[in-house]
Amino acid sequence: MIIYLNGQYIEEKAAALSPFDHGFLYGIGVFETFTSLAGQVFLLDWHLERLNQSLRDLCIESTIEKPFVLDIIQNLLHQNHLTDGHARIRFNVSAGQGNGFSAESYKEPVIFVMLSPFKPESILDEKQGMILETRRNTPEGPRRLKSHHYMNNLLGKREIGNDPKIEGIFLTKEGDVAEGITSNVFWRKGEVIYTPSLDTGILNGVTRRYCIETLHNQGASLIEGQFPVDHLLSADEAWMTNSVQGIVPFGKIGQVTMLENNRLVSIKLRTQYTKERLEHKE
Repeated sequence: MIIYLNGQYIEEKAAALSPFDHGFLYGIGVFETFTSLAGQVFLLDWHLERLNQSLRDLCIESTIEKPFVLDIIQNLLHQNHLTDGHARIRFNVSAGQGNGFSAESYKEPVIFVMLSPFKPESILDEKQGMILETRRNTPEGPRRLKSHHYMNNLLGKREIGNDPKIEGIFLTKEGDVAEGITSNVFWRKGEVIYTPSLDTGILNGVTRRYCIETLHNQGASLIEGQFPVDHLLSADEAWMTNSVQGIVPFGKIGQVTMLENNRLVSIKLRTQYTKERLEHKE
């Protein structure tokens, strides 16, 4: 595979990161994961908005511009012979070398981008949710970053294993619903839709944002807040969101079955999201 690394397109086996890079030493780095469909990236502006805010939070002196990202993606698609333009992309910014363990900002970050083939038909029609024993850790700063600090997610992943049909759901230390291992979570009870608020310590997911803005535009009743797990388990329907799989309903959460004919909101959202993602043009 050809990857992008600080201005060069090289074979992945030739890529090297300094052992003094603070992304390696201290986990100071962030990333965005998204898909390209026919060479087009849906909601890229929102991904870059979040990425650049995270870079400011980490005192990494870099601003990632949209034309720069699109140029890298097109070159990687071409050099990796992905002629259909379908790819799963990880755009990563690592802090670069620092002056020991200091409070200085990072002026020479390392940018690397890698992609792999993506098949839209591989997106599942439903998933099974599993409430995790591992509790969601609290953010290390004012907000959750999509950062190199991924041990909490890995512990959750070890609980559920590698079955792609299962998504683990974190609770906070207080027992409230937080988020999935790689997703955000929504559910509906009656006419009201619920999702955990950012003050539970969750990531402000891009597809989460899409759902919230779409539901508001449709005049739906949506509440963001702190909810105990029983609130989720008594829902009429529930679904997860992320930027690779989009919107996927839960068929079950634990031993609780979510009936397919109750998916009044999730299927409507999924249909609209899929249509807009496929029709999107940069």
